[in-house]
Amino acid sequence: MAEVQAPEPAAGKAGWGRTGRRLFWPGGLSARLLVLTTLFIALAGVFILPPSLAAFERNWLLDRVRAAELASLATEVAPDRVVSEKLSAQLLAGAGVETVAIQSRGLRRLVLQGPRRDEAPYLVDLREQAVSSWLLAPFQTLSAGDDRAVRVIAEPRFREEAEFIEVVAPHAPLKGELKAYLWQLVFTTLFVAGLAGALVFLSLNFFLVRPMQRITRAMERFRADPDDPTAHLVPSGRRDEIGRAEIELDRMQADLRTALASRARLAALGEAVAKINHDLRNMLTSAQMASERLASVPDPRVAQALPRLERALDRAVRLATEVLAYGKTQEAPPALASVELAEALLAAAEEGRLSDGPESDHRRVRFVCEVEPGVQVLADPDQLHRILVNLMRNAREAIEATVPSRSGVVRASWRRDGETDVITVADNGPGLSERARERLFQPFAGSGRADGAGLGLAIARELVQGHGGELILAGSGPAGAVFEIQLPAPGARAPRRLRPESPSGT
Repeated sequence: MAEVQAPEPAAGKAGWGRTGRRLFWPGGLSARLLVLTTLFIALAGVFILPPSLAAFERNWLLDRVRAAELASLATEVAPDRVVSEKLSAQLLAGAGVETVAIQSRGLRRLVLQGPRRDEAPYLVDLREQAVSSWLLAPFQTLSAGDDRAVRVIAEPRFREEAEFIEVVAPHAPLKGELKAYLWQLVFTTLFVAGLAGALVFLSLNFFLVRPMQRITRAMERFRADPDDPTAHLVPSGRRDEIGRAEIELDRMQADLRTALASRARLAALGEAVAKINHDLRNMLTSAQMASERLASVPDPRVAQALPRLERALDRAVRLATEVLAYGKTQEAPPALASVELAEALLAAAEEGRLSDGPESDHRRVRFVCEVEPGVQVLADPDQLHRILVNLMRNAREAIEATVPSRSGVVRASWRRDGETDVITVADNGPGLSERARERLFQPFAGSGRADGAGLGLAIARELVQGHGGELILAGSGPAGAVFEIQLPAPGARAPRRLRPESPSGT
């Protein structure tokens, strides 16, 4: 006979245990706050419950002792200090006890006596009661039978000569009143816990949960659609942690929108460059063919200018070939070689349309090279040329945008600081604004001119970092701007980046 296998639980039932447990723990922050606040206040009530019951029982017993002590004074005025059985029963019933005894001068005297009990009562000594027994006494009373009695010993109040007063009281009235007081405490604690929980819940929900929900919804909408205007979070102006979170989220959204816009523009630029790259290379090839034909012209001026033209065309062809790599935010690794720095500076100044002649030259912005011949740096010649051209072109355009009568000068210098070659390019232009300095090296965001794209410095810094160095703004002010190109010196073990100075001054 085939063995029948038990059916496996369904997937839904298999996870029922975890789901069932979740039903008792709400997922929302507001509901969790309400549940936790109520539970904590109810727990506080549980800790308050034993001392409250113990105090109630002690006071109840003391009330019986004081009533019995007052009733015992009636025997002092009775003949021979003896009262009738009827009066004794009335006094005992009025005090709520069964027996009253007083000890004076070492002698114990039974003052009022009721019917005797077969079972001995349990003792409660109110004169010297330990804390543990005081706290446990109400629970012992609640667990004892109704037919028992309690024997209470206490200090007298109205009999100065007495050492102590002793009474025997029925247990059932104490147990009944203790139960009623217990339920009263339970209902009061639950009501206070619920009320306090609701007040705390409403307060925290107003000051904490709702602002957090507002921030969360803004983040969700921004993640779904960064261009959605409803996803913009307007800070409420609060000065606490919630206000700081709103301000930081607002700044983060603004930065991300700027970054996304820059990436979109870079993507559009890459697509446009991809379309024109083929035609541009064809045009440059035609220009190279024309330069080869010019080589056969027997003109000394043409022969003098032709090498420069050929170098410019070669660089343009290589740039057109590698421009798509930049569109992918990647640059070719630098082919390091020893470069004559003075010659590289003069070539970059010529392409940047700077004059190396006297101030009377027709071009206003002059170039002053303070680098001695023979200084060698370790760099990729083509990439170093692009870096220097970008810096010098930016300096010239900044100077030309100022007062026309100003004589512009761009100076280049070099120094070696430890294992780092520092190339300084300084100008006497108007300097950079604070807004331009904040996003100086960000594509499409760091331009100081209204018509600038903001790509020159971003490209230059990326090329310098590819060499293991850094491009920094060393100073900017009314006297001009100073940029430093930090490159590892030949033979350096590891590239070292100098700490940039404050751009507040030149």
